[in-house]
Amino acid sequence: MRVVFMGTAEFACPSLAALDESPDIEVVGVVTQPDRPKGRELIPHPPAVKLEAELRNLPVHQPERLRSDIQYLEQISPALIVVVAYGQILPQTILDLPPHGCLNVHGSLLPAYRGAAPIQRAILDGQAQTGVTIMQMDAGLDTGAILSKAATPIETSDNAQTLHDRLAKIGAELLLKTIPGHVSGEFTPEPQNDALATHAEKITREMGRIDWSQPATQLWNQARASPPGPAFHHLNGRLLKCTGSSRLKPIPPGPGSLARRSRRHPVGCGTGPPHHATPKRGSQAPGCRRVPRR
Repeated sequence: MRVVFMGTAEFACPSLAALDESPDIEVVGVVTQPDRPKGRELIPHPPAVKLEAELRNLPVHQPERLRSDIQYLEQISPALIVVVAYGQILPQTILDLPPHGCLNVHGSLLPAYRGAAPIQRAILDGQAQTGVTIMQMDAGLDTGAILSKAATPIETSDNAQTLHDRLAKIGAELLLKTIPGHVSGEFTPEPQNDALATHAEKITREMGRIDWSQPATQLWNQARASPPGPAFHHLNGRLLKCTGSSRLKPIPPGPGSLARRSRRHPVGCGTGPPHHATPKRGSQAPGCRRVPRR
């Protein structure tokens, strides 16, 4: 079956790899975002999906605006379009193009956490589990009918990166299981219950700012949800990045107060046990190397 893959972020790479390695699927095109400037020197960097596609010798197309470049898809005539972390909403003309429609791999158990940051938001909210949903796309933002789901617990050892990697792998496996049933008509799409929908807005850097008056569990979740942009706070006027955290038993200091305990430095929080900002991986000041836990 001829498939066009649309994706940009690292989360999409396992799904692209799974499709390319499937004997029943021919990836006839990979659509991704244009190279974007990054870093202080603003050097253009290719998206993760472009690099994955080039390693596999797959044709890559990078339109600035997909709406104005539908002719490319019409020419290669896919039977199915698979979309994973692409970054643009598909117009109805593209949704209607392939005979088997467009499928999306989303990193939550829809209708929970529609939007750009479902993985980080699930951790921030202290959820015990999350998962992946394969849906039949419509014109809305993650509002399409559900074809399949797979759940996974959010472990206390998880952060945004580890959960991201696990969900990306689960999504790739679920995608391969879902496509045959979707194409054959075996799977009946289940409309989402909009009354149960929650939204996962994009995470900004400012959301990583630590407020020590907040409960320890909330700050712990905040630090876990922050990678790859770490949570941060100011100490004596200097910015410190929190690259790991854990919860400890209660100790005397109030919110924001440091207390030496062995070689650790727990920080008091508003309620609940104090929050230790750096027991796992360390802290880092701007322009300095990271200081690991000892």
